[in-house]
Amino acid sequence: AQPTSESASPEQRMNSRAEMEIGRYHWMYPGSKNHQYHPVPTLGDRASPLSSPGCFECCIKCLGGVPYASLVATILCFSGVALFCGCGHVALAGTVAILEQHFSTNTSDHALLSEVIQLMQYVIYGIASFFFLYGIILLAEGFYTTSAVKELHGEFKTTACGRCISGMFVFLTYVLGVAWLGVFGFSAVPVFMFYNIWSTCEVIKSPQTNGTAAVEQICVDIRQYGIIPWNAFPGKICGSALENICNTNEFYMSYHLFIVACAGAGATVIALIHFLMILSSNWAYLKDASKMQAYQDIKAKEEQELQDIQSRSKEQLNSYT
Repeated sequence: AQPTSESASPEQRMNSRAEMEIGRYHWMYPGSKNHQYHPVPTLGDRASPLSSPGCFECCIKCLGGVPYASLVATILCFSGVALFCGCGHVALAGTVAILEQHFSTNTSDHALLSEVIQLMQYVIYGIASFFFLYGIILLAEGFYTTSAVKELHGEFKTTACGRCISGMFVFLTYVLGVAWLGVFGFSAVPVFMFYNIWSTCEVIKSPQTNGTAAVEQICVDIRQYGIIPWNAFPGKICGSALENICNTNEFYMSYHLFIVACAGAGATVIALIHFLMILSSNWAYLKDASKMQAYQDIKAKEEQELQDIQSRSKEQLNSYT
């Protein structure tokens, strides 16, 4: 029995009215019967833009996984090594030119020094390549031991091999830090030598000594530093000749490049100390994580054994009943 208009619900009356309107439309436009009508999705059926993660949320999640301490140490290490290698290489070449032109005109007198400087330039190439790779490795190690990265990649599992690798990085970074302390001290030696020559030139240029006979008695003997033998000629420069050396472009550039190279070595030492602190904290984190993992495994095993005992007890009670 069809419901009457009085007994029909409001929804049924609304549906019947809609069907009547559609039938009237088909009667007035017969060609529209083949047209298919699709229901318009409501706001409830549409996916809200706030329900799915957007670009901003993804960026925040990615930035949360960046080990900023390791990133700062890597940038500082790259900068220090680049300054030391680049400036040191050019400054050594300028030093050889100054020695050959002014302090040791005989090539055999400074042949050993030239070979040592050439060897140091090749060592600089190796240092730059090694620390480029080592900095990238330490940055990658910082990414994979950061707690934010562990959350991004799911459940974290540590192994004895991973802890051994972290400990090896700690030891290697400590050794490299001690070695770079020696490099930093060694790079200060040419700065001291060039500073003595520059200060002597400033004394020559001072009004008290300029234009007097005492100027020619102010000398610099490069042989006393031990970089060339005592029989090297001339080995000692005095007066106006020394002032002319200080006014050359080679001296000016070499002096300032040695200062920058020494600063780069100091920055590298600071970066390695920073890396050492980061690696030590990461190693401690891995050690604590391994202990927590072992505790969770034991706890899960005990819970499983307890569940097995309870299930066997229930089976025995059911068999008795």
